[in-house]
Amino acid sequence: MIDTLRIALVGDFDPTKLAHQAIPLALGAVARQQAIEIRAEWTHTLALEGGAAPALLDDIDGLWCVPASPYASAEGAIAAIRYARERGIPFLGTCGGYQHAILEFARNVLDLAEAAHAEDTPDASFKLIAPLSCALVEVGGELLFRPESRLMAIHGRGSATEGYHCSYGLAPEKVSLFDGSRLRITARDRDGDPRGFELLGHPFFIGTAYQPERKALKGERHPLISAFVEAAAEYAEDRVALHRKSA
Repeated sequence: MIDTLRIALVGDFDPTKLAHQAIPLALGAVARQQAIEIRAEWTHTLALEGGAAPALLDDIDGLWCVPASPYASAEGAIAAIRYARERGIPFLGTCGGYQHAILEFARNVLDLAEAAHAEDTPDASFKLIAPLSCALVEVGGELLFRPESRLMAIHGRGSATEGYHCSYGLAPEKVSLFDGSRLRITARDRDGDPRGFELLGHPFFIGTAYQPERKALKGERHPLISAFVEAAAEYAEDRVALHRKSA
């Protein structure tokens, strides 16, 4: 049985950011509940540029692309996300991580090379990630989960109220670009705007506009973070079993 997990936290650590304060607390709460040690390693996005992602992320059990964008290197974040997607590594993207995971899939799977993030390139002609019509900064909102989706199963109900600190998201008029693809929008707000996705055919690849880590600031465990850690543990166990088999 695996007793230690290595989780890469991809983003540019800033101790003044509430999300960055909350993430270690959130992981710690799940670690205690599951009786496992979690080694959370902050990985700066600049360090992931130029093909460095495979070496830096070798032997990780899970990757969390964290809030607080714009990142120092959007390309570094996207490279890390692609590595997790292609290698089947459990992935969680919250807020900025959610946005950049959508961007990575659009560019590298749907071949939409011009897809851009308006925060990084406000003059881009193809803003896949665009300013929200109403910024969700320090507010809560109700979500509706797609029936039979993984997010619905994880939350244990068809709706939930979650907290945000977000001004950008997938442009609603661009959602149809993902129709028929493996990236499926499975959480929306009451107006029907996208707020979460999951990737079909991947062990665990989920992104949310909301920030589940914030529950930890109130001393609460969030089921999405618990599910992410469980997926990382399963991935680690499978790697160990494969190594023993090939030895």
